[in-house]
Amino acid sequence: MKKVTSALMAGTMVLGLFATAVNADIKKGQKAYLKKCKKCHGNGTKGAAMKTQKEWEHAFENDATIFRDWHKSDTKAMKFINSKKFKKLAPHLKDFLYEYGSDSGNIPSCG
Repeated sequence: MKKVTSALMAGTMVLGLFATAVNADIKKGQKAYLKKCKKCHGNGTKGAAMKTQKEWEHAFENDATIFRDWHKSDTKAMKFINSKKFKKLAPHLKDFLYEYGSDSGNIPSCG
């Protein structure tokens, strides 16, 4: 019984560590926004408030199809959106925009 309990606890710890690593990081998303999006969309408060949380969620579904569509006429934005860097940052950017969407009641601390 003691071995089973120890194994379950170890498994729970491993899953907990994995879940933490998988979660996107709002701060990384804010940093990406400020670096790549602020110039056209304004500070993080203004940019995130352009859409509701539900709209941000949908925008990043299916490889960010809707998000890509919104930017299709901006060649500079599309260059970034089609890059490996965007693919890596997209979950973080989505979490930042979702966290501070127009209906969230949240306001980013900086930017």
